[in-house]
Amino acid sequence: MPTALHVRGVVLPDGEQRDLYAMDGRLTHERVSGAETVAAGGWVLPGLVDCHCHVGLQPDRIGGDDELLAEQATADRDAGALLLRDCGSPVDNRSVQARDYLPRLVRAGRHIARPKRYLRDLAVEVEPDGLVAVVEQQAAGGDGWVKLVGDWIDRDLGDLAPLWPGGVLAAAVARAHELGVRVAVHAFGEDVLPHLVAAGVDTIEHATGLSGPLVHEVARRGIAITPTLINIDNFPAIADAAARFPTYAAHMRSLHRGVRQCIRDAYEAGIRLLAGSDAGGQLPHGLVVREIRALHEAGVPAEDALAAGSWAARDYLGLPGLVEGGPADLVVYAADPRADLSTLADPVRIVLRGRVIR
Repeated sequence: MPTALHVRGVVLPDGEQRDLYAMDGRLTHERVSGAETVAAGGWVLPGLVDCHCHVGLQPDRIGGDDELLAEQATADRDAGALLLRDCGSPVDNRSVQARDYLPRLVRAGRHIARPKRYLRDLAVEVEPDGLVAVVEQQAAGGDGWVKLVGDWIDRDLGDLAPLWPGGVLAAAVARAHELGVRVAVHAFGEDVLPHLVAAGVDTIEHATGLSGPLVHEVARRGIAITPTLINIDNFPAIADAAARFPTYAAHMRSLHRGVRQCIRDAYEAGIRLLAGSDAGGQLPHGLVVREIRALHEAGVPAEDALAAGSWAARDYLGLPGLVEGGPADLVVYAADPRADLSTLADPVRIVLRGRVIR
């Protein structure tokens, strides 16, 4: 059995044809004698990235054994996603990290929400005066991220409303940053966004209410957004199921109608976009290619949409691309995916940690 692999092709994002060698899970540009050629020609990308998924959730139930977690991660891997950011899971999914044939997983611990202000059994629930302490706990158990629920339906108001007072939120984010941890925050509506920006969160998940001058402030502060467009397309169905809250239902439909314009405005303002499927809730795993294409269909140029789900996303999460000494995680396609993103649905070779997966 060969100890090294050889791949030749047009390497993205720089677009130069090169030879890459994988040995001991790492890449080198230096020729390795005896390496097995596993791809000769085509376009070579750093592994795709799903920047917002939930390993351990399913549409019909929460949790599962290690084999279920492996099945979910395998679906992502087989779609070319070799790096996942788990944006909150109620189960311990570290078993995925222990299996070298599964994607690399960056964990954010459990969602943090107020009691009865999020999906049942999903989050660690805490009142505002305990938020900082719970952030400390989740920071200790994750991989450099914590996940807050920023807004959700308030049944007394009958509409979306922020969960946390601005000062409490700012204190929690500041404490996370003191601990060297970044903060991702779920946000559907408009009212929570000024608090998130003022607090200095790192990523806003969904961000469907982002508009106006705040768009440029998000860009100025370097806050990234993960639009999760393919899951936002469930908003009309959510509204239909919420008929007893007509204001909320109308709000969700309005947010859905405006989301593509929101993405165009964010892109034009220079906000960093990250591709995330939101898999595990209403959607199955393995759909990051659909999200990349949805970003493009919303008005993001194809190469930038691809970057949001490949090399730029990897860089943001702290992993290099196809560079000397970088991880041997790559996907090969027969044609240039920048010219036609549908090419991403049919990888001809997947290499993870220097091992041929497909």
